[in-house]
Amino acid sequence: MHVGTASRALNPAQSGLVNPATRARVVECAARLGYRPNAVAQSLRNGTTSTVGVVVADLANPYFVQLIRGIEAEARPHGVMPLVVETHDDSETLERVVTRLIANRIDSLIVSAAHMTDEPFIAAIEAQVPTILAVRTFLDTGPGKGVTDRRREVLQDDAQGARIAAEHLIGLGHRRIAQLRGDPTISSFVGRSRGYLEAIAAAPGVCDVSTDDIAGTSTIAEGRRIARRLLVEGPARDRPTAIFAHNDLMALGAIDAVDELGLSCPEDVSVVGYNDAPLIDHAAPPLSTVRLPSWEIGRHSARLALSGDDAESSVPVRIMLTPEFVVRSSTTAPPARLRDAGA
Repeated sequence: MHVGTASRALNPAQSGLVNPATRARVVECAARLGYRPNAVAQSLRNGTTSTVGVVVADLANPYFVQLIRGIEAEARPHGVMPLVVETHDDSETLERVVTRLIANRIDSLIVSAAHMTDEPFIAAIEAQVPTILAVRTFLDTGPGKGVTDRRREVLQDDAQGARIAAEHLIGLGHRRIAQLRGDPTISSFVGRSRGYLEAIAAAPGVCDVSTDDIAGTSTIAEGRRIARRLLVEGPARDRPTAIFAHNDLMALGAIDAVDELGLSCPEDVSVVGYNDAPLIDHAAPPLSTVRLPSWEIGRHSARLALSGDDAESSVPVRIMLTPEFVVRSSTTAPPARLRDAGA
């Protein structure tokens, strides 16, 4: 048997080119001899490592787990392995881990942890390795906005998603609504804040009663802190009857604050989140939220990453997913005493 035939039989990407009976015989012999392919030698010969770098902000956030699973589901049949690292939402860490991934000769890179201030660094990386931005971007994602250079992105219209969430609350009769804002250097939160404010401005008699506070991290603790401030400062008649949080974890923190203050969600304060993270439908109460389909974003991102250095990889691409609002039990009409008084 020719050595090339044996090599193809043991290569997941080429084994289909070998007769099944021959392939089975090669695999059996390799197992008996304890043979393992030399990945370093293969990468030097092929010029690829069959790996894609995946950079996420926080592995403790269940949203990113589904994103990674979507990437893995698309990459696995191609024999490509995701190498996952987290940045803790820190730009210095982002630069360090991406530099290390490139040193390890990844074939492509998916970044879901970039701040808008990271654009110069990512632009330099895009010139070195095929790079896909997932969830977060650097450009305005509004209607009619384009993509520049080699940028390849898989996003959702965050402004539209926030408008839908705010309009849901307005439609229920809420007139004093607040948002829990995320980091203003993250494009997703910028878009969500803009969409929320646009919906409020378009609704006569509706007031934005948000504080000037911004979450230091997108966590339950920060959501609890800001929501508590909203609900305890000033007279009770001025507090919001509904809260829109920029992500589900902050929304859960808001519900905690409502409970700790002896109030009830949604009877006293309705709460809306964003992402539809795994198990959020099992919260108490189950959370109304905007669905940001992490698994689908992962699959789309992996497909772009797998295109590698082919002719189409130099063409700018923006895949924009449409938001979907999911109504659950954390939202209802405001208390009658406040609604009747023009809440």
